Amino acid sequence: MRYAIVTETYPPEVNGVALTVQGLENGLRARGHAVQVVRPRQPADLADNDDALLVRGAALPRYPGLRFGLPATQRLTRYWQTQRPDAVYIATEGPLGWSAMRAARRLGIPVASGFHTRFDEYLADYGAPWLQGAALRWMRRFHNHAGATLVPTEELRQFLHDNGFERVRLLARAVDNLQFDPRHRDPALREEWGIDGHGFAAIYVGRIAGEKNLPLAVQAFRRIQQVRPKARFVWVGDGPMRERLQRENPDFIFCGIQRGDALARHFASGDLFLFPSRSETFGNVTLEAMASGVATVAFDYGAARQYLRHGISGAAVNEDAEFIAAAVQLAQDDATRERMGHAASAAMKQLHPDRVVSDFDALLQSLVQPRSTYVVDAA
Repeated sequence: MRYAIVTETYPPEVNGVALTVQGLENGLRARGHAVQVVRPRQPADLADNDDALLVRGAALPRYPGLRFGLPATQRLTRYWQTQRPDAVYIATEGPLGWSAMRAARRLGIPVASGFHTRFDEYLADYGAPWLQGAALRWMRRFHNHAGATLVPTEELRQFLHDNGFERVRLLARAVDNLQFDPRHRDPALREEWGIDGHGFAAIYVGRIAGEKNLPLAVQAFRRIQQVRPKARFVWVGDGPMRERLQRENPDFIFCGIQRGDALARHFASGDLFLFPSRSETFGNVTLEAMASGVATVAFDYGAARQYLRHGISGAAVNEDAEFIAAAVQLAQDDATRERMGHAASAAMKQLHPDRVVSDFDALLQSLVQPRSTYVVDAA
């Protein structure tokens, strides 16, 4: 089969959408399919190639290093007339995503879309809560043009169904448990953080941005310091809030964006993962922390609801006060954290990325051959 994947974000950009898309792309190639990625041109790109069609892009306001694709309907229409894919997967709802949807519909090419980001919830964090309803209607209009809209959890599938989204299908997520593993814990890295053998490091990994509810993580850590005065808080990632957080909290350790083996070492070298976000559609970092053997405190939705077992592999909470209390309790109890870390890592060993790609492939083929039956096993 010949597939096209359209995305506004792609590595080396670091975010859940970019890495998920790349994983699906590589998995389809490994299964013998031809895959072309349509995405905005990045500074390091020199020219188009057989595997990528690069379009004009622009910087995303307030998100240094990220870009969005500019409209390209005519170009995609002309290109797909001569290099027609069997199916198109559109991962993002930006201008490029809308262009791809229009071009594919003109040419009668089957389309699946991915629902990766709750843009409607982000608006409240950026001072425009009155636009949330309009944003949800805009996303519904986009996704209802697709033959299938893919979501990572049953919780999100039900939410979209209840809000008028049609043909919503579940596609589970997995984690690379060879990359993320407790064996990557690095005493030398912990020493760089100023932590001795029995010290404690809280860690946050992700975008350092307003929609991530980061003041709660700061508040929880300050409470942890009351019982563990030598505790350190390690931040991995970047974003528009980093400068202010760094200025207001000079004792925090900011490591910037980490990739590959370095990211695996940072994850595994933490003692407690604090993930205060309430705006994720999934939250890949939850699985990465668990696979790394790190007890996790997160809100009970998305990846945490699906995979984190409260009291066994971490704490899945519902209120801010519960988040802080769980963080403080686990910070004091080394034995419980270690037990939870082992349980979390063992649970992630049961997830198989190859199965996810197989289900994705089957779904795309079901759009090409609509009489076929497609069933996803959420496990």
